Amino acid sequence: MSNKGYIHQTTIAAIATPAGRGGVGIIRISGPDATAILEQLSAHRCLPSPRMATLDAWLDHAGERLDQGITLYFPGPASYTGEDVVELQGHGGPVLLQALLSRLYELGCEPAQAGEFTRRAVEHGKLDLSQAEAVAACIDAATVRAGKQAQRQLQGEFGIHIDRLMQRLTSLVAHVEASLDFPEEEIPDLYFSDLRNKMVETVVAPIKEMLASAPLGERLFEGATVALVGAPNVGKSSLLNALSGRERAIVSHLEGTTRDLLDVDFEVNGIPLRLTDTAGLRDSHDVVEIEGVRRALQVASTADVTLFVADASRPDTWSPSIHADLLLMNKVDLESGDIPDEYIQLSVISGEGLNELRSRLASFLGDIQMGDEGMMVTHERHRLVLVEALECIESGLGCLGNEELLDLAAMQWRRAWGLLAGILGIGDVEYILDRVFSEFCIGK
Repeated sequence: MSNKGYIHQTTIAAIATPAGRGGVGIIRISGPDATAILEQLSAHRCLPSPRMATLDAWLDHAGERLDQGITLYFPGPASYTGEDVVELQGHGGPVLLQALLSRLYELGCEPAQAGEFTRRAVEHGKLDLSQAEAVAACIDAATVRAGKQAQRQLQGEFGIHIDRLMQRLTSLVAHVEASLDFPEEEIPDLYFSDLRNKMVETVVAPIKEMLASAPLGERLFEGATVALVGAPNVGKSSLLNALSGRERAIVSHLEGTTRDLLDVDFEVNGIPLRLTDTAGLRDSHDVVEIEGVRRALQVASTADVTLFVADASRPDTWSPSIHADLLLMNKVDLESGDIPDEYIQLSVISGEGLNELRSRLASFLGDIQMGDEGMMVTHERHRLVLVEALECIESGLGCLGNEELLDLAAMQWRRAWGLLAGILGIGDVEYILDRVFSEFCIGK
């Protein structure tokens, strides 16, 4: 993206490290007055060398030391935001950080809004909008696999894909526009056939391929919910402990030990999951157990995946009383009878079948082999835009061959181009910027 020439009149400041106590706390400053404010704040009363860590002390209005640490100065445009940027790396105590931030406000800084540093980076052409969203994804990534996907987008891979699609659309629209410029000329059917084939091969097919990655791509960041259901004492709590690798649930031979919902977070093949253990499903006159069963049914009805657990030694537990996505037969180490084929056989005690369960669970959630993993669509906004752009392109394809509708084809393809441009933050997309950066944290 080219530099848009934004000139901000305000200088902003914010704490860039998480809330709470820590060894180091960072305050970031960006804007036209960043250097003047630093000169008033610093005990040195002068700017440090660019991009050189300098030991410094920062003073209050009376000249007393507020804190001491490292000052870093990044002159614009060679900075994160494209403006003059200063970072103060001091002690991570909340009181000292807040006192230092208040001093910056006294010297003329304005409080930064959510995502304002990254927004300024977009406005100054340092990042495209898809890369800015990748910044937030890097922060929010719950697994290494999600983090690697966010890093690929931060490096611009997704933006390059979109830019190529836009270039191909531009070329194909130009062919249609050229046809409109010479309405008296008869256009051969072969011309439209070639144009259609090029559009399908170079634009439609790549968009469909990108959309095919969206279910898993979004799942990597949004995660999934998994409910464990079944009769009492079939091993649901033991299974929760085995999958999460922690003794999170109380396990007992007594029926009805689990009477309320119990959540635990874990991952399968890099997909973040929230697993919920539920009360055993059975008829009861105990009001507490009745409520537990009601909650179990409710969780199962809303979960992304429902796992029904049965006990191999108790055939009365084998028939699912509710819809389940995967059927698990536990305790096969105690019983080796005629188990229905649709069940995944496992033993929580011995570990038998747990790897198969993880694999089947990942496949159900749309997983692909790591070696096949390329650039994915990981944001709902991107997916919805690609779907709408594809609809416009295919609508334009339907107009080819009818010279009276060529202008409509060109209009639909130009609209598709504009939609794709919105992914990168090109054009009049102020409302998109407001929506994207409202989801950022302060200081980023």
